[in-house]
Amino acid sequence: MPQHVPSSLRAAFPRSAQRHPALPPQPRRIVFLARRDFGNAAAGGSELLVDRLAEGLTQLGHQVTLLCGGPAAYRDYRVVSAGGDLGHYLRVRSTFQRQVGDCDLLVEVCNGMPYLAPLWHRGPTLCLVNHVHTDLWRMRFGGPMAPAARLGRRLEHWALAGTPQRRNLLVAVSPSTAHALRAIGVERERIRVVHNGVEEPAPRAERSPEPLFVAMGRLVEYKRIDLLLRLWERVRPVTGGRLVIIGDGPERERLEHLAGPGVEFTGHVSEPEKHRLLCAAWILLHPSAVEGWGLVVTEAAARETPAIAFDVPGLRDSVVDGETGLLARGESSFAAAWCALALSAERRTLMGKAARERAAQFRWHRTVRQFRAVATEAVRNWTP
Repeated sequence: MPQHVPSSLRAAFPRSAQRHPALPPQPRRIVFLARRDFGNAAAGGSELLVDRLAEGLTQLGHQVTLLCGGPAAYRDYRVVSAGGDLGHYLRVRSTFQRQVGDCDLLVEVCNGMPYLAPLWHRGPTLCLVNHVHTDLWRMRFGGPMAPAARLGRRLEHWALAGTPQRRNLLVAVSPSTAHALRAIGVERERIRVVHNGVEEPAPRAERSPEPLFVAMGRLVEYKRIDLLLRLWERVRPVTGGRLVIIGDGPERERLEHLAGPGVEFTGHVSEPEKHRLLCAAWILLHPSAVEGWGLVVTEAAARETPAIAFDVPGLRDSVVDGETGLLARGESSFAAAWCALALSAERRTLMGKAARERAAQFRWHRTVRQFRAVATEAVRNWTP
């Protein structure tokens, strides 16, 4: 992996010659660079995290701006659109210079495609990483698009572990993400872990008297809802009941064609309806191939609903195997765990209570304060 800046990139991203005044002890003006605003129809856990951080930092007195692609909605903090979902990557620098101008800290949210902000921003930069997309590039861009997958993977790894971030701190949302960063060459001393939070839920709604299983998330390839639908055909004759898929995405039409009896797709739901379904569910099912943390696991846990997931990065952090849920090592063990937990009300109850107790350790106000501490460290340690 190259450790120098290619001449083509130096030409494309020249550093500003502007001189900066003395930096404050805490960053007052904070700018997030992220692909989407939380109001975007394609928003997920990463967008929720940025929204909660921006909102919490604003409440603590910071001036926060989110610079993103796609539509920009009204928030308590400023949101600026740099263009389309993908095209904004090319315009983010000019939009920053034109509409933002300067800041005390620039937070680059790297979810696969980097902004390479340290190459063009002369000031403290912090990189927020939900998960390293190493294997997801191949999953998303297979077949004739394989060369694009290899290029994307190399660019992501170089952007995180190579020259662009070599002097900056990186925030990982879980120990799994921290481990993935170390695996591609990021030094341990530059990584800080800041977990996702969860809201204190409303009073519990009723648990469904009949078996109800819920999966929730954006319907994209790596969430592997198609695998869940195949397993449902093995589980349904044993457990009965319904399988409810909450969320939307490009895979929805294909998945609806694959679905058998007892499956319901809700699309996007309101927060009260999400609360009701997570309370009513017997088990949350999370068949994803990889996650940064698995925010929905904590949301379900706060409502005393245990989870079944695969033993993969992120989910092995948010699910305590055998205590707040079960981790499967393969398809057959996932189906077996699903049946066993569905058939044992006592075990579900014990795991649900343990899940709620653990979820109480993760609240957004703690996440915001932990992030602010890292942001302050990033500013104080920065040298021109």
